[in-house]
Amino acid sequence: MFRVLIVDDDAVQLRLTSEVAARAGFRPITAASGREALDLLKADPRIGAMVLDLVMPDLDGMAVLEQMRRAGFAVPVIVQTSQVSLETVVSAMRQGAVDYVVKPVSAERMTVSLHNAVRLGELESLLRTDRGRLNHSMGLGDIVTRSPAMERVQSLCARAARTSHPILIEGEAGTGKDLLARVIHGTGERSGRPFVTAHCAAIDPADIDTLLFGRPLAGRDAEPSGKVFEAQGGTLLLDEVGDLPRPTQARLLTLLERGEVETAGSDRPLRVNVRLVATTSRRLLNLARAGEVREDLYYRLNVLPIYLPPLRDRREDVPALAALFAARHAAELGKRVAGLSEAALELLRAFDWPGNVRQLENVVYRAVALAGTAWLEPADFPQIVAFGAGRAEALRQAATFRAPSAPVHIDDARVHGRNEVKVAAAADRFVAGTGEVAALADVERELIVFALARYGYRMSRVARALGIGRSTLYRKLREYGLDEGLASDAA
Repeated sequence: MFRVLIVDDDAVQLRLTSEVAARAGFRPITAASGREALDLLKADPRIGAMVLDLVMPDLDGMAVLEQMRRAGFAVPVIVQTSQVSLETVVSAMRQGAVDYVVKPVSAERMTVSLHNAVRLGELESLLRTDRGRLNHSMGLGDIVTRSPAMERVQSLCARAARTSHPILIEGEAGTGKDLLARVIHGTGERSGRPFVTAHCAAIDPADIDTLLFGRPLAGRDAEPSGKVFEAQGGTLLLDEVGDLPRPTQARLLTLLERGEVETAGSDRPLRVNVRLVATTSRRLLNLARAGEVREDLYYRLNVLPIYLPPLRDRREDVPALAALFAARHAAELGKRVAGLSEAALELLRAFDWPGNVRQLENVVYRAVALAGTAWLEPADFPQIVAFGAGRAEALRQAATFRAPSAPVHIDDARVHGRNEVKVAAAADRFVAGTGEVAALADVERELIVFALARYGYRMSRVARALGIGRSTLYRKLREYGLDEGLASDAA
């Protein structure tokens, strides 16, 4: 729930404004003085708007606005005053207030002001993020989060930005690993320097070495090419570093250990000054144990590991992210969308988001594009509603399922209750025509065929879905005779 800080030394007015904010769907946080308000702003970065009384005994509203401006608090402020004075209003606006109301204020007027302030804050945050993305100067404030699960992530980002060590960011696809890498770059001493990205999973293994380290030099005076040299002085992001082929891993290890790149055509290694950030949607330790990633490279990358939790583990972020995406895409599409209704937010909060933040943004984009009203309602998210209905039907059918009364025996272990249902459901899939359990190779081959069809023969997607490397996937395709007529890898 969106947090609003209400500051007033009048206890009655403080309670009335808090009740209005609560009825409007916000979470009110109260402060009886200006100093208390500043302390709360420093302690709680999740405050999204403020209602500020201008006349207070210890530190008045103007002084609070001045200190907020100096401290860099980008919180939209609505000022309350009982004295209607044009000079007072102008002064407050110059100090950064976004709106003003005159006491006594109606509940309707305050509700509109709060919604406008929140929307303005989202748009300002969006502009700061886009500006930071363009000039490579994004900061911790560009991480939109209200979740306690992200506090450790933000703390690690701040610590990582103060070093020049390699960074390893692990997390499911779509969680925002690229954004985290940009924040680390923009917060550190390399801010404003080149930020270069290489998507390892989207590049043919035969070409990735050339893409990163360039072609052989044509002469002594030739300029080296490749993304490593493009990132000179800045940061190189290797997305899905676990998909790098072994020879490229060896060259990357040399770069990390010596800061040098050996290039054909040069009589000596070339010095390179880059900060490396690697991301992966699979556990790099598991890939190292499986032999797909060099162990020495893993230990060099795992100096400052950061795990980015999936969206289902930080559902508190869903409302803020959805509101941000709605504001962004409404501006892009020229639509008048004020936000999401509480019913729509409840619908989105209840969803598990297997595609994480990327899926949420796509869902909100579709809703904004097709919206016919100012507020997005549950009907604007038909795919989420349909999933909920299908899940409810599946649960209903499972509840009415009658498992066999006799226990099922697996390796002399008795399996009852829910496990009976699972075993019965799996019988058709794992039992061969002879009545015996199917061979493991047959089940594996069937799963690979299914994955190929599901992901349209996009080998990187297939490999990620199966939890194996592309080289392992190609080897299994050859073993099962499935490699005939396959095109080269596609992302």
